Amino acid sequence: MELEKELVRKAKEIDNIITGYLPKEEGYQKKVIEAMNYSILAGGKRLRPMLMQETYRLFGGKSQVIEPFMAAIEMIHTYSLVHDDLPAMDNDEYRRGKKTTHAAYGEAFGILAGDGLLNYAFETALMAFDHEPGNKNIAKALKVLARKAGIYGMIGGQTADVESSGNELDQERLEFIYQLKTGALLEASMLIGAILAGATKNEQRLVEGAALDLGMAFQIQDDILDITSTQEVLGKPIGSDEKNEKTTYVTFYGMEQSKKDVESLSRRAVSRLEELVVKNDFLVRLMLHLIHREK
Repeated sequence: MELEKELVRKAKEIDNIITGYLPKEEGYQKKVIEAMNYSILAGGKRLRPMLMQETYRLFGGKSQVIEPFMAAIEMIHTYSLVHDDLPAMDNDEYRRGKKTTHAAYGEAFGILAGDGLLNYAFETALMAFDHEPGNKNIAKALKVLARKAGIYGMIGGQTADVESSGNELDQERLEFIYQLKTGALLEASMLIGAILAGATKNEQRLVEGAALDLGMAFQIQDDILDITSTQEVLGKPIGSDEKNEKTTYVTFYGMEQSKKDVESLSRRAVSRLEELVVKNDFLVRLMLHLIHREK
């Protein structure tokens, strides 16, 4: 229960950071900005910026240079959800208990809001140079952000996922989808936190590996919840995978094996972090909590 309170408190702090970077709703482009802000303020766990901030703190980071990247990663994550909900994709009308962006603003503005969030994410991340103009690690972090969000990251995973809809999947393709579609932004979050705090190459490798395992476990748990949860608890329609004829980890391996694999992946993720000399107890508890979440 104490962890839940801490998560709520930290999420509110992150909300304040993100809100500070949102564009003003004005000008002839006001409607798309309204749709963008509606999308990102619709709630959520703020998992990615939280993981980024805690990894930054793990390696002793104390500057505000992390904050533009925290806002940027949430913008990218939100844009992916906005587009994922579109009629051409999952065609969902509710997320986090609220109307999805296309349901609230129309399909055209659902597309434009997603486009706007993606582009504005990089405008925001570049503001890190305002805090530390001479920090060479900012450029390295930007490279990670761009790659993990693109065709060699999240977009690549989403492409393989859409292409596989209604088709039989093998294990290799399924894991490719999960590692990129879900895992890539989690990896970006933790890796950027490590890079900006000055972590060594070996420390970055361990962090990226832990995030990869976390992403796999997180997506498998998502598959489990799509079957076992309710719309009231989950905040979005359940049964979306079955409706869209998607082969998931659960349909491939079964419920019991899926639950076992969530456990083993989570243990491996934590063990990777435990190899580090530096420690962040909250980060470990956060990872375990997210993997075993009910919504």
